[in-house]
Amino acid sequence: MIITVASFKGGVGKTTTAIHLAAFFQGQAETLLIDADPNRSALNWASRGELPFKVVDEWQAGQDDHAYGHVIIDTPARPVANDLAALATSCDLLILPTTPDILALDALVLTVAYLNKIQMRGYRILLTAIPPKPSKAGAEVRAMLREVNLPVLAAGIRRTAAFQKAALAGVPIYAIKDPRAELGWQDYEAAGQEILRDFSQTPSLDNGTLPDF
Repeated sequence: MIITVASFKGGVGKTTTAIHLAAFFQGQAETLLIDADPNRSALNWASRGELPFKVVDEWQAGQDDHAYGHVIIDTPARPVANDLAALATSCDLLILPTTPDILALDALVLTVAYLNKIQMRGYRILLTAIPPKPSKAGAEVRAMLREVNLPVLAAGIRRTAAFQKAALAGVPIYAIKDPRAELGWQDYEAAGQEILRDFSQTPSLDNGTLPDF
């Protein structure tokens, strides 16, 4: 299964999502994370510690991708339309992380409009950095997206500083000693299980190809 993580806006948890989806899918089958972001955020994360899956850049990808059960791709921030089209049509699922704030949602609207234009249906929106209660921002934004028939994952990722600690240590959040770390990992486990349930039958790694970067 090939999953691409993309966003028209920075700071919405794109690399964090790629790292933790790769960690989840590694528990299902051997997983490769391709860091195609020029900032090399995923590779930098990996260099500071130890991740349970292999991380390569786009120049190293493609040679042995068939040896992996799953491939996760972390893409450049703010992809141009042509790049987004190539990414969207060469994966099983496009994940669009977004925070529940107006600037991120404005960027999401632009992304979805383009995906609709190219008739791309294999995407899901993932709400990230959801503020804790008593804030209702996460629930309100999810309801709003569903009202306009946008495909948002039921799972969402709560906001916690444990993700920043994990990035500094170069490990997944579950390896961090923080009282909220387990909750953050549970959120990504729920997202991964939802993706598996809805998309696990797609055979791209057998019949498809990775995008040209």
